[in-house]
Amino acid sequence: MRRLVLLSCLLLGAAHGTAVGQDESEVERGRYLVTAADCAACHTAPGGAAFAGGRAIATPFGTLYAPNITSDRETGIGTWSDDDLYKALHSGRGHGDAHLYPAFPYPYFTRLTREDVVAMRAYLATVPPVKNVWRAATLWWPLRYRFLMTGWNLLYFDEGTFRPNPDKSAAWNRGAYLVQALGHCGACHTPKTMLGGDRSSHALEGGLFDNWLAPNITGDSRIGIGRWSEDDVVEYLATGHNAHTDAAGPMAEVIASSTSKLHKEDLRAIAIYLKDQKGSAGAPMPAPPRDVMAAGEKVYDICAACHEDDGKGQPRLFTPLAGNAAVQSPDPTTIIRLTLQGADGLPTASQPTPGTMPGYRSKLSDEQIAAVLTYIRNSWGNSAPMVSASDVKALRERLHAPQ
Repeated sequence: MRRLVLLSCLLLGAAHGTAVGQDESEVERGRYLVTAADCAACHTAPGGAAFAGGRAIATPFGTLYAPNITSDRETGIGTWSDDDLYKALHSGRGHGDAHLYPAFPYPYFTRLTREDVVAMRAYLATVPPVKNVWRAATLWWPLRYRFLMTGWNLLYFDEGTFRPNPDKSAAWNRGAYLVQALGHCGACHTPKTMLGGDRSSHALEGGLFDNWLAPNITGDSRIGIGRWSEDDVVEYLATGHNAHTDAAGPMAEVIASSTSKLHKEDLRAIAIYLKDQKGSAGAPMPAPPRDVMAAGEKVYDICAACHEDDGKGQPRLFTPLAGNAAVQSPDPTTIIRLTLQGADGLPTASQPTPGTMPGYRSKLSDEQIAAVLTYIRNSWGNSAPMVSASDVKALRERLHAPQ
């Protein structure tokens, strides 16, 4: 799920104002599609105007800055045609036929129908123009040379529009379109190779993004969403909470700006599709040494006030830890980060004051955090690899390194 989060809709184009021949229903449909694609998440800088760009997007290869996609004709994309927009999303090629970088998820957007792309353009044509110059990327040499993307595309890019599976229901196919194309969930939730391409044989099994782990969202019952019902998936995407977990980090942003605004039938379709993704079975791990568990249990006393002695917490307020798939993920990045930095729950209409996770960066040592997380990951029926003090130290240093 950024996503994760979080990388979407670069280089959409339109002229300001509703074009001749485009009615309000087409504009409204485009608005919905742009929301489903969560374009604003990448293209709105903190404190900046909507869609005016400038937000930094960290990658393992350097930093890119989301461009201005308002209808401004000088610094935005107000001069783009429908064909320009379609070429960017479908083929990963911008003005002057230049290659785009896959931080813009054209490997997913290529599956969008042309009709949907034209509707998105119709909506973006109504976005007020804002002057904001596109800041150049700061990538490792020689990645600044865009022609190198030709080789990357040969390895990882399959151009082509989404094709429904005739053996599946209409709802399943709608969910597949939303997940595979419009929502580009795999951009964050699929693990990547050293070159940043999808490990397609492990689709949706979890991936690292900007020092967060986008979790496994396949049907694996231990580290995926196999224990969730369709209603659980719908509730989570609509509110950021369910009986199993609570959204934090980039996924909370995706829910707030995108999935919480989608029609319930679309959320249901996503749930139907995701529940049908089998994933790879996660094997239970050997129990950690008793001394490590004992040390972790001692530290857990400060956690039990919210998460309870039995790890069951208070669903939708204090996240349950027992049976929690994210807690049991092979990669502990997110739970280390949450322990160090804490997180605020996502406010909703039904729960305007959600629970808050305090940070323990200055209160617990690397060894203590490693011990308590190992304890949590291997108690109450949980099973996961041990967390080491070096894991905690490395992430602490990355998160708090001078900018």
